[in-house]
Amino acid sequence: MSGPVRRLFAVIVLMFGALVLFTSRWTVFEAKSLNDNALNRRQLLEQLEIKRGLIRAADGTVLARSVRGRGGVYRRTYPQGDLLSHAIGYWSISYGRAGLERSRNDELAGSGSDLGSIIDQLQGKRRDGDNVDLTLDPNAQRIAINALGGQKGSVVALDPHTGAVKVMASYPQFDPGQIATSYPKLASQPGAPLLNRATQGQYPPGSSFKVLTDVAAIDTGRFSPDSTLNGDSPKTISGVPLSNDGGQSFGDIPLTDALTHSVNTVWAQVGEALGRGTMAKYMERFGFYAKPPLDYPSDQRYASGEYLNGSLLSPTSGRIDVGRMAIGQDKLLVTPLQMAMVAAAVANQGVLVRPHLTARVVDPDGRVRDSVGTSVYHRVMKADTAQKVAQMMSNVVKEGTGTAAALSGIDVAGKTGTAEIQAGVNQVWFIAFAPINDPRVAIAVTVERSSGQGGTVAAPIAKQVMEALLR
Repeated sequence: MSGPVRRLFAVIVLMFGALVLFTSRWTVFEAKSLNDNALNRRQLLEQLEIKRGLIRAADGTVLARSVRGRGGVYRRTYPQGDLLSHAIGYWSISYGRAGLERSRNDELAGSGSDLGSIIDQLQGKRRDGDNVDLTLDPNAQRIAINALGGQKGSVVALDPHTGAVKVMASYPQFDPGQIATSYPKLASQPGAPLLNRATQGQYPPGSSFKVLTDVAAIDTGRFSPDSTLNGDSPKTISGVPLSNDGGQSFGDIPLTDALTHSVNTVWAQVGEALGRGTMAKYMERFGFYAKPPLDYPSDQRYASGEYLNGSLLSPTSGRIDVGRMAIGQDKLLVTPLQMAMVAAAVANQGVLVRPHLTARVVDPDGRVRDSVGTSVYHRVMKADTAQKVAQMMSNVVKEGTGTAAALSGIDVAGKTGTAEIQAGVNQVWFIAFAPINDPRVAIAVTVERSSGQGGTVAAPIAKQVMEALLR
């Protein structure tokens, strides 16, 4: 073969390889991302003739169903309106998919069909989607929304042993059934009703973050619940004075009391003593600096951590003021789901399990195709550490800043948080779990731009939701 012919042959082979690679990219390697793309109308049009599966709550309440209309096409309806709108999301021919309608689209559309279903399709039989049963509790969800009382904010409640999400409340809400006519208005509203504050809201955690600092302090063996530090105010942290709430000085105080009364100057000193490396290690174990491992669309899950100009900093960055981060200040931003995971790990003897919204996938004939079981995410701390931190948190509810969350006959472990956004305007928090000896619920509550405190605004909301879930 002559030189020019060989070169021509090589060019043809390269061009053919490029063609195969390019077509494989769309048909194989990136097929799922292409199908999930909100701008891809082809798949949505195809699914108009498919009866999508039901979405049902833990008690069997139907949250989403498909109704056949003219021409044999289906439209999606949402019988419970806005009650669980952010978790369910929506399915729209004009505006795509969001929430579980998107993350569980393959199952709901019957794309995960077995061999028998494929044969049925080849024979011209109708293709129906599978039903998706959730872990969510509609009654507790309703109580959470009512307890927020029209205030922008979020409530997330988990079963700390299994990771089952019982409540995912975000306010304001939206009606998924009205997306076709109301999406442009909803997307531009100042209150951002389409934003799932539980997974996308990024807020300074304030003193609720001291639970994580407490875990790192006890688990490393550097401190014990009885370790004594000076709680005078102000203290110089990273070269800048830091004060306690109201400028109160506590003198020498054990860590248990410093958590009970949320003494900033003590916990900032603990953070400085532990250092960025240790704090980063425990934050990453809890799930910070990564998107939470939830069965929910990736772009609707935000990572918690230190942010600068909208980007996550390295957890060991020199730009982090570790003392102020240790008390939930500095540049720290968290989601309510992440803070519920913090409480859940302490409640579950130091083991953090993956949170999940889906309980099972059931085919139209009632056969269970898939069950979502308990899956360990990380062992965050030793069991002994979790027990000690739980007892320290119980004092917060018994005699400290979180007494408004106390339940009759049930021991609650909790921690308040009040992050000042501007003078007189706070981001308020309460994280907790109960009962202490056999936890069945872990919870995080936050309210935006409140004039109150975590203990007076967020803790009473948590109390109502915990009562509903512990009945």
